[in-house]
Amino acid sequence: MSDKYDVVVIGSGPAGYVAAIRAAQLGLKAACIEKWKNNEGAGVNGGTCLNVGCIPSKALLDSSYKYHEAAEGLAVHGISTAGVEMDIQAMLGRKDKIVKQLTGGIAGLFKANGVTALYGTGKLLAAKKVELTDNNGVVSVIDAENVILASGSLPIAIPVAPVDNDLILDSTGALEMGEVPERLGVIGAGVIGLELGSVWGRLGSKVVLLEALDDFLAIMDKAIAKESKKIFTKQGLDIRLGARVTGTEIKGREVEVTYKTTAGEELKETFDKLIVCVGRRPFTQGLLAPDSGVDVDDRGSVYVNDFCATNAPGVYAVGDLVRGPMLAHKGSEEGVMVAERIAGHKAQMNYDIVPNVIYTHPEVASVGQTEEQVKAAGEPYNVGTFPFVASGRALAANDTDGMVKIIAHADTDRILGCHIVGPSAADLTQQVAIAMEFGSSAEDLGMIVFGHPTLSEAVHEAALAVNGGAIHIPNRKRR
Repeated sequence: MSDKYDVVVIGSGPAGYVAAIRAAQLGLKAACIEKWKNNEGAGVNGGTCLNVGCIPSKALLDSSYKYHEAAEGLAVHGISTAGVEMDIQAMLGRKDKIVKQLTGGIAGLFKANGVTALYGTGKLLAAKKVELTDNNGVVSVIDAENVILASGSLPIAIPVAPVDNDLILDSTGALEMGEVPERLGVIGAGVIGLELGSVWGRLGSKVVLLEALDDFLAIMDKAIAKESKKIFTKQGLDIRLGARVTGTEIKGREVEVTYKTTAGEELKETFDKLIVCVGRRPFTQGLLAPDSGVDVDDRGSVYVNDFCATNAPGVYAVGDLVRGPMLAHKGSEEGVMVAERIAGHKAQMNYDIVPNVIYTHPEVASVGQTEEQVKAAGEPYNVGTFPFVASGRALAANDTDGMVKIIAHADTDRILGCHIVGPSAADLTQQVAIAMEFGSSAEDLGMIVFGHPTLSEAVHEAALAVNGGAIHIPNRKRR
């Protein structure tokens, strides 16, 4: 391949395809390489997120929640239902249709913006050359002024639970189960485990989540994690903390799981299906030639600076390949930043304000620092909380589980963090993220007029509560 590109992106997930499009918008000649194939063997864009991650899992979450509401949640509204059934194949078909629509949409965006789509495997060689092995096995070398590595991540495998995607599944296999298992085990009670457990729990599985850590959602604010666990337990998820899986054995069409508790007790549990959700790792296999000049740290992440530049000149890495949380939106913004810097702009990214979301129902979302982090830093702070049970809109919708928590600096009143478990938590947290980006105080947020009745009023009241001014709940005494 004789053409030379200003930018070659390896990987077309949320970080890669966005980087390629933004580069092309800024007048750079851009190409994007993707190895993913659809069921027909054709190359498709979108990476893990669109094909077997964020998008298909949200499709199943929404379908399963609608089924649950129809079967069990409408009587309170005066709506009688009987004989509600879920067609699993139709649910999976809808999921696949959404995936096809969105991955095809990226191809359309590439065409509209002049990005060259290349399908196959990319490897970074020395001197910013990229080896492309296309889907027919033909090898060529592409010259690039700049290379952006965006090859994403893979599920972490654990030897004690070897995945066969029949009885023991990874997160990808869990999106394709053709029937509802009576007993479902999930190793890991993090984001993916909770989301997948919620899907199949709503559809009728008895779900047990085995979490090795003693703390539930350790990365979240402790008050929100505690409230979340209470809600999920009430929904029927059996969350067992301090449960380290030590072995699995296939017995017929069942999986026997052995785990050890923090107290040292060894226990066994039998499941019809077992999902392994213990995290993800950067995908660098075959990505870097030995002389590429790119360093990888001891966790397998590509080493980059604050602007996602590697130590090889003209080579960048973004998304799940690099430090920080593995979040699609974090990767997308890194892709934009890198494309703009290549084009000569002084772009940067605020890593302190990256929202994190768990798409259960209710959702769990956060942005900024937890109370534990602020306390550990020795900063003076105030906290305001507001429960959704005191929200008129949440009551009208019969969706009152959860709360909003806002943390602000005690001296400057600047918002340091927002943590929500409750209806529309992701969208509500984003409101506070915008305020934080502009350096808003809790008082600033409290002075804004919020529509009534809305769920957003819970954010408003929590902001007011920071300084003892909440209207619709009693204010706790200031420190």
